[in-house]
Amino acid sequence: MKLVILDRDGTINHDSAEYIKSADEWVPLPGALEAGARLCHAGWHVVVASNQSGLGRGLFDVSALNAMHAKMHRLLAACGGRIDAVFYCPHGPNEACRCRKPAPGLFEQIGERYGVDLRGVPTVGDSPRDLQAGVAVGCQPHLVLTGKGVRFAGRALVPDCPPGTRAHQDLSAFADHLIARGVAG
Repeated sequence: MKLVILDRDGTINHDSAEYIKSADEWVPLPGALEAGARLCHAGWHVVVASNQSGLGRGLFDVSALNAMHAKMHRLLAACGGRIDAVFYCPHGPNEACRCRKPAPGLFEQIGERYGVDLRGVPTVGDSPRDLQAGVAVGCQPHLVLTGKGVRFAGRALVPDCPPGTRAHQDLSAFADHLIARGVAG
């Protein structure tokens, strides 16, 4: 199974220090939906793993989160793509859960759901913690220089990123890279 795991905020859609709290605030990054569609057309199963501590902070509820994801699914489908599943952590940073990235819990859930070993599965995010979570279960880390990743543009080494992290201008550049390789990693 060709599986790729994407972060959401800052990778697929614009991020905000004030949190994305509604479907109206959920706005895709330029080219991100088309990149997702290209991955699907190339035979990749796309899964999202996302920290959503705004739930635990009371900034939005599950119905608002579902509306955001429904919009994401609808817009991606209009481009000819799909996201197979969305895994999210609703906890805040002080709750010591196993699912909040950089902990690997969301990735473990994905591996269990799909019955696959995640070694070598590409994971994409805009922050080191996204990648640290994936690397803990053997994923190949890919940093996008969008969202929080903008601050790393032009740097040869990115602090706190796992060894072997590849940087890409955006999700579209990552998709081009992965499709050109034709295999995981």
